[in-house]
Amino acid sequence: MALEIDAKNAAATGDASTGATGKAKAKETKNNNNNVPAAGEKNLVNGGSTAAKKKGKKNRNKSPPQDAVSVESVAALSNGHAEKAAVNGDAANSDDNANVLADKEAEVKKPSAAEGAEGEGTVAEGDAVAAEAAAADDVDLDALHDVGITVNISSPGSDVLSVQLSSMELVQEIHQLLMDREETCHRTCFSLQLDNVTLDNFAELKTIENLDQGSTIRVVEEPYTMREARIHVRHVRDLLKNLDPADAYNGIDCTSLTYLNTITQGDLLDKKRTRPDSVDCTPPEYVTPGVREPPLLPLHPNIKNAKGPQALKVLTTSAWNPPPGPRKLHGDLMYLYVVTMEDKRFHISACSKGFYINQSTDDSFNPKPDNPSHLSHSLIDLLSHISPSFRRAFQAIQKRRTMRHAFERVATPYQVYQWSAPQLEHTVDAIRAEDAFSSKLGYEEHIPGQTRDWNEELQTTRELPRKTLPERLLRERAIFKVHGDFVTAATRGAMAVIDGNVLAINPGEDAKMQMFIWNNIFFSLGFDVRDHYKELGGDHAAFVAPRYDLHGVRVYNAVDVEGLYTLGTVVIDYRGYRVTAQSIIPGILEREQEQSVVYGSIDFGKTVLSHPKYLELLRLAGKHLKILPHSVLNERDEPVELCSSVECKGIIGNDGRHYILDLLRTFPPDVNFLKLRDVQLSKELTDMGFPIEHRHKLCCLRQELLEAFIEDRYVTFIRIAAVHLQQLNAKKQAATAASAEKELPAIAEKQEEQAEEVKPEEEEKEKPQQQEESAPSASETKSAEAMVNAIREAQSNVAVSNEVQAAEVVKRACAAVGSLKEKEFDFRFNPDVFSPGIRHIDGPDGGVQSLAKQKRLVQDAAEFLVLKQIPAFIKEHMAHSSPPIDGQSLTESLHSHGINIRYLGKVIKMLGQMPRMDYLHRIAVLELIVRATKHIYYTYMQSTEPLHLSAAISHFLNCLVTTGPVNPAVSSEEAHKKQTRTNGGKHNKHNKATKGSKPQQAAATQNGNGTAAGGSASSSGSSGSSSDWTLMTPRSLWQQIRKEAKTYWNWDLDCDSIETAASKYGLLRISLLRAFCLKVGIQVLLREYNFESKHKPTFGDDDIVNVFPVVKHISPRATDAYNFYTTGQTKIQQGMLKEGYELISEALNLLNNVFGAMHQENGSCLRMLARLSYLLGDAQDALAIQQRAVIMSERVNGIDNPSTILEYAHLSLYSFANGHVGMSLKLLYRARYLLVLICGEDHPEVALIDSNISLILHALGEYELSLRFIEHALKLNLKYFGNKAMHVAVSYHLMARTQSCMGDFRSALNNEKETYSIYKSQLGEKHEKTRESAECLRLLTHEAVALQRKMNDIYSNGKLTSDLPPIHITPPSMGSVLEMLNTINGILFVHISQKDIVKVRSEIEKHLKTNTEENEITDALKTIVASANNNDNAPETEQPKGDVNAATPTQHTNGSEDATTTVSS
Repeated sequence: MALEIDAKNAAATGDASTGATGKAKAKETKNNNNNVPAAGEKNLVNGGSTAAKKKGKKNRNKSPPQDAVSVESVAALSNGHAEKAAVNGDAANSDDNANVLADKEAEVKKPSAAEGAEGEGTVAEGDAVAAEAAAADDVDLDALHDVGITVNISSPGSDVLSVQLSSMELVQEIHQLLMDREETCHRTCFSLQLDNVTLDNFAELKTIENLDQGSTIRVVEEPYTMREARIHVRHVRDLLKNLDPADAYNGIDCTSLTYLNTITQGDLLDKKRTRPDSVDCTPPEYVTPGVREPPLLPLHPNIKNAKGPQALKVLTTSAWNPPPGPRKLHGDLMYLYVVTMEDKRFHISACSKGFYINQSTDDSFNPKPDNPSHLSHSLIDLLSHISPSFRRAFQAIQKRRTMRHAFERVATPYQVYQWSAPQLEHTVDAIRAEDAFSSKLGYEEHIPGQTRDWNEELQTTRELPRKTLPERLLRERAIFKVHGDFVTAATRGAMAVIDGNVLAINPGEDAKMQMFIWNNIFFSLGFDVRDHYKELGGDHAAFVAPRYDLHGVRVYNAVDVEGLYTLGTVVIDYRGYRVTAQSIIPGILEREQEQSVVYGSIDFGKTVLSHPKYLELLRLAGKHLKILPHSVLNERDEPVELCSSVECKGIIGNDGRHYILDLLRTFPPDVNFLKLRDVQLSKELTDMGFPIEHRHKLCCLRQELLEAFIEDRYVTFIRIAAVHLQQLNAKKQAATAASAEKELPAIAEKQEEQAEEVKPEEEEKEKPQQQEESAPSASETKSAEAMVNAIREAQSNVAVSNEVQAAEVVKRACAAVGSLKEKEFDFRFNPDVFSPGIRHIDGPDGGVQSLAKQKRLVQDAAEFLVLKQIPAFIKEHMAHSSPPIDGQSLTESLHSHGINIRYLGKVIKMLGQMPRMDYLHRIAVLELIVRATKHIYYTYMQSTEPLHLSAAISHFLNCLVTTGPVNPAVSSEEAHKKQTRTNGGKHNKHNKATKGSKPQQAAATQNGNGTAAGGSASSSGSSGSSSDWTLMTPRSLWQQIRKEAKTYWNWDLDCDSIETAASKYGLLRISLLRAFCLKVGIQVLLREYNFESKHKPTFGDDDIVNVFPVVKHISPRATDAYNFYTTGQTKIQQGMLKEGYELISEALNLLNNVFGAMHQENGSCLRMLARLSYLLGDAQDALAIQQRAVIMSERVNGIDNPSTILEYAHLSLYSFANGHVGMSLKLLYRARYLLVLICGEDHPEVALIDSNISLILHALGEYELSLRFIEHALKLNLKYFGNKAMHVAVSYHLMARTQSCMGDFRSALNNEKETYSIYKSQLGEKHEKTRESAECLRLLTHEAVALQRKMNDIYSNGKLTSDLPPIHITPPSMGSVLEMLNTINGILFVHISQKDIVKVRSEIEKHLKTNTEENEITDALKTIVASANNNDNAPETEQPKGDVNAATPTQHTNGSEDATTTVSS
């Protein structure tokens, strides 16, 4: 029944060849347990992998606690290819099943924590959601949930199994379920029968006749085919190696690590509450304050027994394969060879009936069945027969496999690489070998037809309908699926290209100029091949161009204009090379580029073409991207209109689609980094050293910056207009003035509000250019229109002449902010305005087409970045509310403000003057050093031969982070060659490059100063030293780093070795090592490194375990989920936690639908839900959800990612609230260790974690330890928050508490006095905090006096020999500790009546609008506002990362300072 349909045709029509409706129906399911034969490869036709999402009910106590999570269904766009072995899980599915929220297997913990919201659409119909997801969709939400049905499944040799399924599931999913369950997982080749009728795998359960509640479905073993037998063997091998973390360390199959269960020693939810006295709470050495270099080993705990027991020594295909003709006719399919743990050797035959032992030996072939032959349908049964140790080991493996959390087993959407790995033993594995060396690309055997047509798949998914919610979910899921597979394939291909495993399509050319096609993906290297970028900066420009191009692809994809297509693009950095992978436009390879381009220019503007259809499509996109349509002259001096940059090329493919490519100049250039003749920067900028000449001329401004700039101008525009209006009205006659004056401030205010609300996107509706001069048409900007209306109302009773005045007001305001149009607010940018060699058509001065005006605008934006955005960025981080932890989080934060990394030098200079920003300064310096080193490392790697990679990398690391000897490890013979090579000088090197055309050798021609000498490899210039890697010394490397820092960032790094860097900036070497390895993709051996070693080099060549690709790609978004999420956040900020909770649960459901179970955005939803559950008082639910959030963050972001640290800190709070005291300490220790590993101890976040640890230790009576942590926290709080801050007051108070418990009343008194003085000065005498502190002082004084009396008694009696009377200390109750924990983590339970909330809400809105930081804390009302405001804000307002205008995330540190004041401790 395997329908051999050509995959391409099916994909093209988007048709399901397996019947029913003609929608894109292939519903991909793939067992994520990696125990499907197909699991070796992630890509099936539409390659379902990241799956596993079920909205199962929440009873975890059903018989065997299996997380049957593997049953995933992802609809994708190609034929349903109903091959019988549905193991690869291809299944067709009807369109309304867009979200397979099956209330399925009770065993699955329900990802959406909304338990109540099981059957209904959880959306309050009348809510803001209705506005977000058009009203029609609300109905669809109900259609998504469906009815449950319970069936019994009987399989040979095991008990009847009862499962709950959903009527929308496919029969296929029962297959997956059985292959995942402990008792049935060894079967792969079976069919399901109901009343002796075999069920169709791709039928939905509701379409099957006679299937009722309680029906029994029988599992019937089917005869094997060759393909089935191979699938079965692969499945067995996957089951046996299920626990082995090797795949995660090697970075294959989208597996990754998680250590939460190792740290908590089992599932947190099954734990009993611990009695405080039974807890071992001494922190390990490396967690106590004052640690210098944290060790590396604890990063991967439990390495020893991670693998699980070994079941077999060898399981491999036999060398007697394939069966000879006569045996084929006897039904032999294949032969296997097995060595058991008892050291017995067996040759096994597979036939259609199953597996049996034959009489062959290693040197003689005798396929006859052995006696006894033990024929079994399942290979596992056979092996259990012949090897008792196999049986025992297999049961143990199964037990551990089924105990793991569902999230530990699902594949992640993209591969996560580890930067350190233990020594893995390399085992014999025929299937792994076959995958690596077979000529197939790894997945042909699982799909009918041949390789995938990536371009067709990527574009077809974009064309899917998107009118209703189910349609959009289906479309977004398909886009995400195909994109994920494309990224995986592109990464694999890029590595093959660099490893020399792919033949070039132009093998005769120089190695740098070669291009490759592999698996229908086009690969090119990041070198300036045909002097294409000669004017723009040569190889440097060629290196960054792909990244800018990717930005362009990302924004055009986000705008999602129907009919406009971009190429699938992935940029991969691997072994020092940059590879761009792109999908192929149909027909482009058959013709020359000149013939294909119908829009844009292929020679940087000498010849320019335009095309009406492209203009129409790009104009639509340009509205959102703020791109100004402009005209340029072509070679015949004719004007040509463009709606994008000149470089952007339009090609109509053979499939008739309109593609755009080369989007590297989508946004306007950054004039601060271009030396231009006709540009005069303002004095402030020239004083700062701008313009800085950059290495390449492709620098452009970020989209986030343009949006911030326009918004800023818009607010100014409204203010100016309002002022002018008030002046106008002041001149009116008294009567009208009186009435108008009342309204106008209101108008001004209304406009202010609008300024906040109107998103830049809606700010102006484009008018066609021709109407410019005519009267303003109806399609004017909404804002301007609103204003004009308001003005008209205000003047309705005044003569008409005033309208002219009103227009005058708008005109003046436009002129003041520099709008492109005279009479309306219009800000768009011309990306070509400073491009050399392009001749623009200059419009009349003051008009939209005026070049001077366009240039001015681009300059203003660049100036805005330096003078407004950088200070805004620093000011925002002054509160330390969500401080960046490593270079990556710093980069994200800068980007969200629209600041490019090339401004990092400027940011560091500004941070350097602020002692309170010390930690951020250090992170920024570290990031700058790492990036500078990366540039050097890439050229260094390109000139290294594959033979010496590990030696070269270890040598480089020695030069970078150690002070000891760094003699490169090369054998004497190599050294001899080296001698002659250096003597021979250029001549020999030249020969070397011309001899072989390996990229590694020819790459020596790329040298640091970007003037690539064509083919000759005389690598002179700045990278002279890197032509031979053995010549590098720590001194020379650090000099290069300094030089790089100066030329690229214009920043003076004054240190010439790691030691001076460490002492001057406080950098940790291990942090530098981690940051660098992650940045360039190195994996080092997991062991303790002694960086101070004086006698032998720290890194040897065995310490470099692997090199990984660093992959950049776009991340498809889930728009509906995003809308639900933002609406939910708004609700939470208004204090409606319940409604917020439901909306965010629904968002999580939709995310599960689009992305499957594992995704970063699902993680932020889970964290938010846990936080809300906690605020709503359900600590147990919070714990369950947060546990999933932690595992997800470890799997998707990495085990030492900053977000993982925050998740751990949250989890510890919730587990303390649930009475798991010891656990919460272990989690905090883990969080602190990771934090110190990444950025050292001097960080505000460390202060928070230390306060938490100290509190819990205090609760356990470990006063000395507690004191060490709180002293450290106090020191940090004083440094970062100043001595009058609330944080500091709380720290002093905690210290006093601990000291009083230790009987040191004098110190306690002094500390509590500090607390009192801070509260008094900040809050005033009357405040309850101040009063509490005063009471505390009174008690302490009383205790101290009593103690002194006793002492005096003893002295006066002279009986010093007797013991001191015991001091009565009551240890704090757990409740009071929890309250204190909530306080310092910024969680507030404020009880206010509904009436107050209403009153307060209007205040909050004003408070949010004006955004003033000068809050008069004394003012009582404001205090309530702050508390309510903080109560609403306590849940983080984080948005999924994908969004460009994402709000700044506020994470879990104590809200704003004035908020903490209202917290009751």
